[in-house]
Amino acid sequence: MDKELIIRSDSEAVDFALLKDGKLIELHKEEDGNKFAVGDVFIAKIRKAVPGLNAAFVNVGYEKDAFLHYHDLGPKISSLLKFTKRVSTGKLNDFSLKDYPFDKEIDKDGKIADVLKSNQSMLVQIVKEPISTKGPRISSELSIAGRYIVLVPFSDRISISQKIEDKAEKERLKLLVRSITPKGFGVIVRTVAEGKKVAELDKDLQNLLGRWTAMCKKLNKASHPTKVLGELNKASSMLRDIFNDTFTSIVVDDEALYIQIKDYVQEIAPKKESIVKLHQSNVPIFEKYGVERQIKTAFGKTVSMAKGAYLVIEHTEALHVIDVNSGNRSNKSNSQEDTAMEVNMISAAEIARQLRLRDMGGIIVVDFIDLNKAENRKKLYNFLRDEMKDDRAKHKILPPSKFGLIQITRQRVRPEMNIKTREENPNGNNGEEVEAPIVLIQKITHELEQLLKKDYKGITLNTHPFIAAFLTKGFPSIRSKWFFEHKKWVKILPRDAYTYLEYHFSDKNGEEIK
Repeated sequence: MDKELIIRSDSEAVDFALLKDGKLIELHKEEDGNKFAVGDVFIAKIRKAVPGLNAAFVNVGYEKDAFLHYHDLGPKISSLLKFTKRVSTGKLNDFSLKDYPFDKEIDKDGKIADVLKSNQSMLVQIVKEPISTKGPRISSELSIAGRYIVLVPFSDRISISQKIEDKAEKERLKLLVRSITPKGFGVIVRTVAEGKKVAELDKDLQNLLGRWTAMCKKLNKASHPTKVLGELNKASSMLRDIFNDTFTSIVVDDEALYIQIKDYVQEIAPKKESIVKLHQSNVPIFEKYGVERQIKTAFGKTVSMAKGAYLVIEHTEALHVIDVNSGNRSNKSNSQEDTAMEVNMISAAEIARQLRLRDMGGIIVVDFIDLNKAENRKKLYNFLRDEMKDDRAKHKILPPSKFGLIQITRQRVRPEMNIKTREENPNGNNGEEVEAPIVLIQKITHELEQLLKKDYKGITLNTHPFIAAFLTKGFPSIRSKWFFEHKKWVKILPRDAYTYLEYHFSDKNGEEIK
């Protein structure tokens, strides 16, 4: 399994494409104007507490106030509020917490009005970016993420990632981390810490303590609201969270960003520094690595898959709905159940990819093709769970319902990635839009594959001249690839009278194949 990270930079944004064995599995965008990224810490003032919601609205500088629920306060909120006030007024200059007296923990079922007051100053962290009409979601239980550990001020808990399954390794890490963690701080040990030595963990911890101290120093003169601790830039934070030994290349098209990433990789994994490369070709980086084509074909309402199957993905205000369709694939399976199972398995793998690719969150309902056998339903459910294991977002998958629906909840912390795949129709001037050419080509290819499997002889494709040229240009052209794969030559006839989207297949007698 090879992983590649392709990074495209321009003046306004940086795009990150994560490829697994050449296939696009994640796409992220960092825009210069994003001032409210997940992980940012603000010194802010409480606008008002709302007892009916058991929550408070906090002014963090966004047009809509941020939402802070009672359960996101953290048990040591009283200690944090007093600490923030003393540091902000200059009465406390020791930020280590080793001699700081902690107050009693708040009642987990208490009322927000008993803890917070209007106009009170407090430290809060963004846990969900502004989405649609909603302001950011925030927490006052702060955490500062590093490569191997996450530092949690005002805590004494040592937690180990659940993905580390070896009990002996868990115990080893717990003892190591407890021996180096200063009083007043808790630590969450991340999955990548497995097998690491105490020196590496301690270096990461000291770096995080340095960031905590730097943040505290800003509080004394900070106005409200002010960002006092920013997340790492997107490139560094992505590498921190996803980088491992399976990465075979990181390609960047901007020299300044290339140097920055090379330095960061050299710091976290010196042996892997050589995989960071600067893209210097005249061909745009996303074109060179096939990312642009995959974006166009993966983000439409309809997603084509192998063997003629396809998904229809629709987004409503309340949830996402995904419909699985078998298409017009030829049935080589022994029964309808086998056919349904085969299509469902292909679809499950693609759905797991689509959730990560579009960063879809909230409630997702998948309508798979009905399966009669309980063991097949269980097999499909387990396969979908396995496919989603690599997904970093918190998610939960329920077993198939009696109607054959699988329900998924997936954590949404930033707006969904939405790429426009439709373009203005060149045949009309009324503002009508059609699918981009590459999506149309994919549709033609899928239909043709079904016809070739049915042993049609002398197939001719009649299509608009633009599409005909696209299919036959260069070597290997798309038509050549069809020949290499199926050992059958397809004749392509341009038709000037056809509209942009129109195409028809005919057999050796010139009769249209329906």
